[in-house]
Amino acid sequence: MPHLSALYRYPLKSCKAEPLQRAQFDELGLTGDRRWMLVDETNGRFFTQRVLPQMSQLSVLWKEAGGVTLSAPGNAPIDVRVPEDVESNLRGITVWRDTFRVPDAGDEAARWVSDFVGRPTRLVYMPSERARWLPSGYGDVNDRVSFADGFPLLLIGQASLDDLSGKIGREQEMLRFRPNLVVEGSEAFAEDGWKRIRIGEMEFRLLKGCSRCILTTIDPATGERTEDREPLTTLKTYREWDGQIWFGQNMVSDGPGVLEVGMPVEVLE
Repeated sequence: MPHLSALYRYPLKSCKAEPLQRAQFDELGLTGDRRWMLVDETNGRFFTQRVLPQMSQLSVLWKEAGGVTLSAPGNAPIDVRVPEDVESNLRGITVWRDTFRVPDAGDEAARWVSDFVGRPTRLVYMPSERARWLPSGYGDVNDRVSFADGFPLLLIGQASLDDLSGKIGREQEMLRFRPNLVVEGSEAFAEDGWKRIRIGEMEFRLLKGCSRCILTTIDPATGERTEDREPLTTLKTYREWDGQIWFGQNMVSDGPGVLEVGMPVEVLE
């Protein structure tokens, strides 16, 4: 029977993954996942590894109160508390086509992240009450997302990655694809056909395949791009349709709960 083999949280969008053995889920998905983000100080546009590959070297430890500790090579760690959600502290930002206002983490945090990325940058936070709606046509009226690109959760089958690695001829790191949940014990790309699953006492709806971009060509250990543009080069040969390259499934959880690595995965639909 398929089982949950890994859990990952990304407290700050597009930075290092935080591996978990046990994870709490709330109204926005995995608690603490992508509730923080870096934005351009001048225009509020969000930053990711697509533009700043060095973000792959930024470690972010989420704290129970919602704050984070940031650390990176050559930089002393900094603790950042959840900023106040008051009118005087709101900053206008943009994530893809969504423009909204969220609390700014303050000047000390801004100096730290600006020094790290090498350009004027602000650190912002997503309170639950300011969460975004899912892309039009997906989910229901209660489904919300924080700073993730479009959906709160991403699931990938380990067999799917193994299949890809075999075709490339060298092992590919799962973290190139930045999943929240990894499932072992299913066939390669079985997740493409799943609509609803149960893990432990939690149920999830799989809403849409995940289209992949240049970010997958960045080595999560070094922040360097692969010269042969793998794994996109190989994925394009057998996972491209509708003008996009697909790998993994976006999904939402039906209510809060707790997951632990090792739990069985039941396909309901």
